[in-house]
Amino acid sequence: MSLHAAPVAPLAIRYEHAALDALLAADDVLAVIGFGRAAPASDDPRVLRVGLEPLVAEVAPFEVWRGVAPVRHGRDGELAWSSDGEHLFFAIEVDEAAHGGIGGAAEHAYACLGPFVAASDTPHILRLWNYLDAINLGDGDDERYRRFCAGRARGMDAHVPARYPAATAIGRHDGVRRLQVYGLAARHAGTPVENPRQVSAWRYPREYGPTAPTFARGMRTASAELLISGTAAVVGHASRHAGDIDAQLDETIANLQSLAIEAGARPPGLDGHSVMKAYVRREADAPHVAAMLHARLPSLGGLVLLGGDICRRELLVEVDGVHVLGD
Repeated sequence: MSLHAAPVAPLAIRYEHAALDALLAADDVLAVIGFGRAAPASDDPRVLRVGLEPLVAEVAPFEVWRGVAPVRHGRDGELAWSSDGEHLFFAIEVDEAAHGGIGGAAEHAYACLGPFVAASDTPHILRLWNYLDAINLGDGDDERYRRFCAGRARGMDAHVPARYPAATAIGRHDGVRRLQVYGLAARHAGTPVENPRQVSAWRYPREYGPTAPTFARGMRTASAELLISGTAAVVGHASRHAGDIDAQLDETIANLQSLAIEAGARPPGLDGHSVMKAYVRREADAPHVAAMLHARLPSLGGLVLLGGDICRRELLVEVDGVHVLGD
């Protein structure tokens, strides 16, 4: 697919302050994602409560995905799913203890979701989110993030026979050893986009672990949206500005803008068509992160700040999101 193929009907992703029951009553709602302990739980397969606490605001808005046609939903084994025929939301939560730890849990999650998505009418995985407790615990190759990467690669290589999707992996602070994975698939394949300022993640050298992370920096969809992976202050393959939140944010924003331009956005890249999540390691940094992002990206369509650990211990902030590309 060309980077500039004719778009199909887009999925709308935005933040909404509304009652959960009211959201679920709409027949176009594909997913409702809540954040933190205050978010309501539900047995509806379209609802996922992520164990990351909101920062700045006590209660975060819901992240709502609205499809292009009436939505069907259900469960298949451990997987929850919903589909409008063009897009597929899927989610799985895996108890680490039942699979020998985070590596086995990641392998199991991907072994479940891969065949399910491949057999559906929407077989192309575009975007994945991975949330796990204590992502930086452990030394060297025993670090939980590195073990997660190894398990994810095993499951993905065996069960996801496609190009790497865009992805995020963030550490929760809740002490719950349960891996949460959710994602977006589509009827039409997307086009992976790499950032010219960064080494592709799957090409990282051995110093970052025995198994390189398996994700693209972004994914341009057939509906002309850029799904932006977790992005931090990494240039080439090296972290920059350890301990300096301002410099890390500057570098992160430079990476976001670079990726957007590479995907076809007009310079400077991000604008009011961008909806972002920022993951902040130190809670005390959150108001400053929010102020700086709003100052540097004044027309953002939405921003939520969440407490979470980045995959590298020296990194203080990571940002992901979606940007609707112009004509």
